[in-house]
Amino acid sequence: MALYNSHTGKPVRRKTRNAVIMTILVLFALATLFPIYFMLISSFGDPVEAGAMNYSLFPTKISLDSYKFFFDFSEHSVRWMINSLIVATTIMVSNVFFASLAGYAFSKIRFKGRAVLFSVLLVSMMIPYQVTQVPLYILIVNTFQIQNTYTAMIVPGLVTVYNIFLAKQFMGSIPSEVLECAKIEGCNQFQIYFKIVLPLSKTVLAVMAILTFMDNWNTFFWPFLVTNTMDMQTIQVGLKNFRFANTTYFAPMMAGATISALPMFILFFSLQKYFLEGVTVGAVKG
Repeated sequence: MALYNSHTGKPVRRKTRNAVIMTILVLFALATLFPIYFMLISSFGDPVEAGAMNYSLFPTKISLDSYKFFFDFSEHSVRWMINSLIVATTIMVSNVFFASLAGYAFSKIRFKGRAVLFSVLLVSMMIPYQVTQVPLYILIVNTFQIQNTYTAMIVPGLVTVYNIFLAKQFMGSIPSEVLECAKIEGCNQFQIYFKIVLPLSKTVLAVMAILTFMDNWNTFFWPFLVTNTMDMQTIQVGLKNFRFANTTYFAPMMAGATISALPMFILFFSLQKYFLEGVTVGAVKG
């Protein structure tokens, strides 16, 4: 039975089917875009306390005062953005490099214990993220004593098992004959990796870059644990400073959230071509 019936010769059924599908897709799109829309219109409100705000689906006043309030609120407002950029970019670059190296090794290099080691990595993916936070915190803060530093925020995420798995699966599809030809020409493993494998893997590398950057740019819990001064906080942690015991500066917080979302939009749309290729890779045969 066909998964998608074209209703050939039945225009009424086809148009009804298409109308229902379009309606469902539009509803899902509106539900997805509504939080972003509400964040934008709220960011253009006056910088007043949350209890004094007039919540509305349509802006009654367009003002940039909340954006000015966000930068004037703390001398570290710009520093928060820089910290997030440093942490997210460093982790993104390290993941793309180390995960692609490991993926190439697991997919194309035969060595003793490869299957066992890869199985151990896969098993580690089943451990919930929250379970590892306590021992990792003790290791960073008590053992190495590097809390409140870029190192403490960056080192735990230098490479992730998910990215290794993603790179290994993609590089496994690269024909081994191409690599054998390079070996015959006298290339060593690093030359094969840099001159052949990386250029052929730019699609999956772009996907890894986007997902890793977005994940680390948006992360809150770990930077919140290992930082104890405002100058070392990331933008996501810094936004909590707009919330006090009795009130919240809602509009400036939304302004900060809007500003913090810009780098992700820029990165996604700049690598959108490769990201879409990565989503559909392997879906079409031939």
